Amino acid sequence: MSDGHVKLHLGCGVKHLPGWVHVDALPYDHIDHVGPVEVLPFQADGSVDLIYACHVLEHFGRNEYQAVLAEWRRVLKPGGVLRLAVPDFAACAELYVQGRLNSLNQIMGLLIGGQRDQYDFHKVLFDEPSLTQALLDAGFSSVRSWDWRDTEHAGMDDYSQAYLPHMDKVNGRLVSLNLEGVA
Repeated sequence: MSDGHVKLHLGCGVKHLPGWVHVDALPYDHIDHVGPVEVLPFQADGSVDLIYACHVLEHFGRNEYQAVLAEWRRVLKPGGVLRLAVPDFAACAELYVQGRLNSLNQIMGLLIGGQRDQYDFHKVLFDEPSLTQALLDAGFSSVRSWDWRDTEHAGMDDYSQAYLPHMDKVNGRLVSLNLEGVA
């Protein structure tokens, strides 16, 4: 990589981050490794500085995602970071219960996926306590929240910046749970 650090962008879809290694099941032009993101045989143990997986982990089943986290932990260097963004079930439930949605459709994609292709289905829900515990159980030494504005990919509009009302990043409610696990 250009700065000497190995950075993986897992499940990136059409989003491209210059200087990152892109992994996705679909063969877009910028993809470096076409294939599953839950196994990374092309990366040695302890060889990666940063993994970014935005709205990817929820695509694995409730009995699968722990193994995915363990694999991502395997490839991280000591002190390396797994930067996750997942739909925030607590935020969605809060908006729903408070009657702040125009319709259930506003959160349906967050909860069950867009269902645009065979990969676009959600199989598990997370809130901050459950994802924090999952990261600790996978061997991460600490877990912290992160703000999309303070990342090198802040200029790339992705689901880590998902707000309701849609695109209201000033007055809206962030509906993405953004947590980092430190190896």
